[in-house]
Amino acid sequence: MIHSIMPLASLFSGEQAGQVQETAVTGGFGNIFQSAVEAVKETDAEKTQMQYLMATGQLDNPAELTLASSKYELSVNLLVQLRNRALEAYNEIMRISL
Repeated sequence: MIHSIMPLASLFSGEQAGQVQETAVTGGFGNIFQSAVEAVKETDAEKTQMQYLMATGQLDNPAELTLASSKYELSVNLLVQLRNRALEAYNEIMRISL
């Protein structure tokens, strides 16, 4: 059985498949991009909190800081890639002559 590809929004929102498909149809790229921005904000806050705990000696497991930093880096990379793809698509559309 062939299944459809799930939108990226499902990675950030934790919604069920049916709800995600409905959101993707109505919101499209804007919702996915907004989810990516929110993920960057959340992971940055988590990383900053872990850095504070590490600096004050309250963090028992330093691997948690490394994990939080990696999550932040990945979410920023995803956001940058989404932005680059959007710019490429926009430039491609602008090159189309009517």
